[in-house]
Amino acid sequence: MHSLEGQFLVAMPDMSDERFAESVILLVGHGSEGAMGIVVNHELANLRLADILDELDLGDPDAVIRLPDSIRQRTVMRGGPVEKGRGFVLHSSDYSSGNSYPVTEGICLTATLDILKAMAFGPAPRSSLFALGCCGWSAGQLEGEIGDNGWLTAPFSQKLLFETPVEDRYEAALASLRITRATLSPDAGHA
Repeated sequence: MHSLEGQFLVAMPDMSDERFAESVILLVGHGSEGAMGIVVNHELANLRLADILDELDLGDPDAVIRLPDSIRQRTVMRGGPVEKGRGFVLHSSDYSSGNSYPVTEGICLTATLDILKAMAFGPAPRSSLFALGCCGWSAGQLEGEIGDNGWLTAPFSQKLLFETPVEDRYEAALASLRITRATLSPDAGHA
């Protein structure tokens, strides 16, 4: 199978693993050794970026309090069941550090404190999404799940990732494939 890095995985309606029900995942890595992705459509309830920033040592303890609500109230995504205490930021490539990994054209992944400081205090990337945790698959595991009709793949869209409301991303990912829940069959055909 060719690499699916930079594409979305869309969970089929009968996904047997509840952790991934109605999930849209951006694959940030996919190769012969396995795959890694970030869930982009499930928020962590009652957790905001300010809560994360408050826990970090950013120097001035009052700096986070002075941030505007547009930054303080940003949502935190449930990125996946692996490394749930680690933060991952998907962002536009106008921000780059030596720690940024290019995922697809115009999108990078950074998982270090410098990106959170930039998001809070500048210079911030034009677009960003912060998640705690990620998804991981061992060699051949994701290919097997796709073959077993667990996932659809959808092309990358910056609009879906950064502009579509979180609660609409699953339907939007399906729509990008010209299907809806009503027209999506849980049964796969194999030739």
